[in-house]
Amino acid sequence: MLIRLLRTHLAPYKKPIGLLVLLQLLQTCATLYLPTLNADIIDNGVVRGDTGYILSFGALMIGISLVQVVCNIGAVYHGARTASAVGRDIRAAIFDRVQSFSAREVGHFGAPSLITRTTNDVQQVQMLALMTFTLLVSAPIMCVGGILLALGLDVPLSGVLLAVVPVLGIAVGLIVRRLRPLFRTMQVRLDTVNRVLREQITGNRVIRAFVRDTYEQERFRKANADLTEVSLGTGRMLALMFPIVMTVVNVSSVAVVWFGAHRIDGGGMEIGALTAFLAYLMQIVMSVMMATFMFMMVPRAEVCAERIQEVLETSSSVVPPKAPVLELRRHGHLELRGAGFRYPGAEEPVLRAVDLVALPGETTAVIGSTGSGKSTLLGLVPRLFDATDGQVLVDGVDVRTVEPRLLARTVGLVPQKPYLFAGTVATNLRYGNPDATDGELWHALEVAQARGFVEGLENGLDAPIAQGGTNVSGGQRQRLAIARTLVQRPEIYLFDDSFSALDYATDAALRTALARETAEATVVIVAQRVSTIRDADRIVVLDEGRVVGTGRHHELMADNETYREIVLSQLTEAEAA
Repeated sequence: MLIRLLRTHLAPYKKPIGLLVLLQLLQTCATLYLPTLNADIIDNGVVRGDTGYILSFGALMIGISLVQVVCNIGAVYHGARTASAVGRDIRAAIFDRVQSFSAREVGHFGAPSLITRTTNDVQQVQMLALMTFTLLVSAPIMCVGGILLALGLDVPLSGVLLAVVPVLGIAVGLIVRRLRPLFRTMQVRLDTVNRVLREQITGNRVIRAFVRDTYEQERFRKANADLTEVSLGTGRMLALMFPIVMTVVNVSSVAVVWFGAHRIDGGGMEIGALTAFLAYLMQIVMSVMMATFMFMMVPRAEVCAERIQEVLETSSSVVPPKAPVLELRRHGHLELRGAGFRYPGAEEPVLRAVDLVALPGETTAVIGSTGSGKSTLLGLVPRLFDATDGQVLVDGVDVRTVEPRLLARTVGLVPQKPYLFAGTVATNLRYGNPDATDGELWHALEVAQARGFVEGLENGLDAPIAQGGTNVSGGQRQRLAIARTLVQRPEIYLFDDSFSALDYATDAALRTALARETAEATVVIVAQRVSTIRDADRIVVLDEGRVVGTGRHHELMADNETYREIVLSQLTEAEAA
């Protein structure tokens, strides 16, 4: 997964990577050449007392060192830019994929996990790419080059390398093998910490209202302790890495000096050659250490890559049409024919064989008990998810064949939980129509019964709105969401229990103003309050996902027991009549 992910997103950067590899090759060759020059200076300059030889070759060493520094700086620069670009591209790919998801896929992954995958997981892969460009590219060149040059200096002494390299490889391999499952557990527990923290921040008022501070502290303490436990486990494994490597390095250095001294004493080796051999040994071991450092990162990055690929390879259940309809008659005729919806793996469908017709100039209301499928029914129209059975038609055209932007302009939805974005009142209202004038915004606010409180805010339309609209009340949030849809001016208005936070007087005034504003549009209202929908032209009664009655208020009161029970649970017999 990791290799496939990197190969896909590194493909556009072949030229920078090629230049980076060339720079790494030059700087590594320069690094490998320096010990040979140093040995030459010792054997032919220092031992013989030839100052001119020392100065000339010393100048050459300085020149090669400058080449090494320049190439290294260039390699790190291009490596950092390329790794950052790859991280940016992967984040953008995840974002684009998540934006295409329906409510079903978002619910499957969960918001905390999607946030972790977009941020922390991508960061781990990006860091691995950076370390690969800056360390791993030069490590094999240095290791192989060091071994070859060490063999060229003294073959018998090179036998030490036969013991050092395999021991290091086995030790590192065993540790890396233990790290992979620990890193997978770490990412899952990081998801849990994010989820708990997100719940506690979002539900802060509920926690305080029920005085559950101690309980929530314990929840977070447990999630944090679980993450700490697995982090300590990985830390212990990583802590073993460098002591093992350094032990092997020091033992091998002692062995080289010991056997090298005997070789020099026997006349089979020069002092400069031993110095160079020690330098090459250190370079070989350092390259192994660099590879070791990379291997420490690979297991976690591999787990993160799998989680990223899981998102990127998940297809949305809401598929854009291959040959989209680009134009509708713009009448706003809405019809559901035998529409049904079932979540994957669910025993029972949420909706079953729903038939519904909503006409322009009329208000159609949907009412039912909690869990009867009212919000799901509305979600089928703008394709928050697609019907698994039957059809949803707008102006006689199946919504699955309509171009998504055209459908978004035709259908305006005010969701059950209105969400406002960080910005201002104006930026939130223009979410429905970026080209709307201030006059149009004020008109929409007036219809939504929100003009009064917006005028009372400092800066009016430019008053700041916090993320989620947390700096305004629930009723104000609902009215701003309704105004946002009014600015859009669609042919079909869908109100999903959008008046629940309003007092009865505001509710009545808003419905009266809406009736005038949407006189020629199709209006579908889902509501729990009978008073909100009793004057609708058509009332559809849902029970356990089925339509059990359709008609006007007085008709349903006379012959529909389900509707009658709902009404009498809120009103007296006299009020209902």
